[in-house]
Amino acid sequence: MNGKKLTIVVASTNPVKVNAAIDGIKQLFPKCNYYVKYISVPSGVADQPMSDNETLTGALNRVNNAHEAEPEADLWIGIEGGVARMGNELAAFAWIVVRSGSMIGKARSGTFFLPQAVTNLVEQGIELGTADDMVFNRKDSKKEGGAIGILTDNVVDRKQLYEQAVVLALVPFKNEELYKHNVSVG
Repeated sequence: MNGKKLTIVVASTNPVKVNAAIDGIKQLFPKCNYYVKYISVPSGVADQPMSDNETLTGALNRVNNAHEAEPEADLWIGIEGGVARMGNELAAFAWIVVRSGSMIGKARSGTFFLPQAVTNLVEQGIELGTADDMVFNRKDSKKEGGAIGILTDNVVDRKQLYEQAVVLALVPFKNEELYKHNVSVG
């Protein structure tokens, strides 16, 4: 991918997700020339995915819907944040899916546990970003540092959490010969 001019479609208009995708590509493919387009497409899952599988499904749906909307692109990137119950706690994470015409890469971000006040709201059906805003007296925190940024004083923010997973989802594209036979779109 280095040296080639690529059209990349990010399946979100959220600046955190767009910047995580762009910066992840820059890290793994520093010589890549690209044009990035970002579009809003449906995830086909709940606004707040409540399981690992639902979150992955949302990222896959986003990437496939972006492909359908912009079929002439070279790469499509879908990012879906979600939560899942783990024992007595609620864990937060994201799934990232990167797709080309013939390959797909997937990765999950790091996981962290939410405070009980946020967990209670999310389990009542409130989206994590809204719950964070309510508990921490913020506005649009999901377009900034997110829950992880609030909880770590931005030592790690939402973009950084997603960016590393974007890099990991790009591994098959960095190593196409190793992945071309066992990674397919479909």
